[in-house]
Amino acid sequence: MAIPSTQKQWVILGKEKDFDELSFQDGAVPKVGENEVLVKLQGASLNYRDLIIPKGLYPFPLGLPVVAASDGAGEIVEVGSKVTKWKKGDKVVTLFNQGHQFGPCDAAASKSGLGGVLDGTLRQYGTFSENGVVRSPRNLSPTEAATLTCAGLTSWNALYGLRALKPGETVLVQGTGGVSLFALQFAKAAGATVIATTSSAAKAETLKKLGADHVINYREDKNWGETARGLTRDGAGVDHVIEVGGEGTLTQSFKAIKMEGIISIIGFLGGAEPKDSVLETLSRVCTVRGVYVGPRSLMEDMVAAIEANDIHPVVDHKVFTLSTAREAYEYMWAKSHVGKVAITIE
Repeated sequence: MAIPSTQKQWVILGKEKDFDELSFQDGAVPKVGENEVLVKLQGASLNYRDLIIPKGLYPFPLGLPVVAASDGAGEIVEVGSKVTKWKKGDKVVTLFNQGHQFGPCDAAASKSGLGGVLDGTLRQYGTFSENGVVRSPRNLSPTEAATLTCAGLTSWNALYGLRALKPGETVLVQGTGGVSLFALQFAKAAGATVIATTSSAAKAETLKKLGADHVINYREDKNWGETARGLTRDGAGVDHVIEVGGEGTLTQSFKAIKMEGIISIIGFLGGAEPKDSVLETLSRVCTVRGVYVGPRSLMEDMVAAIEANDIHPVVDHKVFTLSTAREAYEYMWAKSHVGKVAITIE
């Protein structure tokens, strides 16, 4: 296959503070360094993080202008002269923080995020370090695999990065976004009980079909944290909370958590100014942990589990193309989606 010299790509310009920051333009297909691979990208997906970068709300390092998005999957079409672990034709998925290989994240690794500091995946071709991609699960299409980079790995890290989830434990997930649905699927595959919250009967049915043992409508039950606790053995509380709401949900997460349980802070969809003090961790005797995606080593473990359990990511019914990616941003911002918002790349 002949590799072209130019390509289409979406660039975040860094001038205004809205989706008008996104520019669909021509760019050069990057040259491969000696330790890099060139990937023909076939799929991408969006995260909340991708929406707030052009809106000027992202709290981590940026290097604008930058090619947008972190999540991508495709096929290696060229390898650098010193690359030993990959060959042409290999199917791969991008690693979110290119420098985060194993263990805890450090300052240097936090500054290697795709679509933020380094050029991302909303383009037709991308070069990545040979250690900046992971083998794609054999059971997934490129569009499905492209959802794993951020939401999938973040969920896996929340459940396995600090203290591994065990069969019989209970996990509380919030809503039907990508991170929460991945956590639900990973938890059920591990033999855990899952309690899920949602705002509608239709979304409740989606959660039940994915295996949620209990579903609570948080609009109807304002004290859903206590309700969740009451659903656990002896009312002891849940072992893990996948916390994505921030200001709107943290109080209830504290009410739900078990003594010595873990609340993994992943997002702040409901606002970033929770009313709870850090001292709540003492009165509840729990761990509250910020999760910033995860390392390559954990991602490889996740890929193995996805294959072993034939897990398929939940992808919203409306799939976009590279040329209509701006519409995908608007669609996700309007909260019209269930699961991951995917983009196919020709």
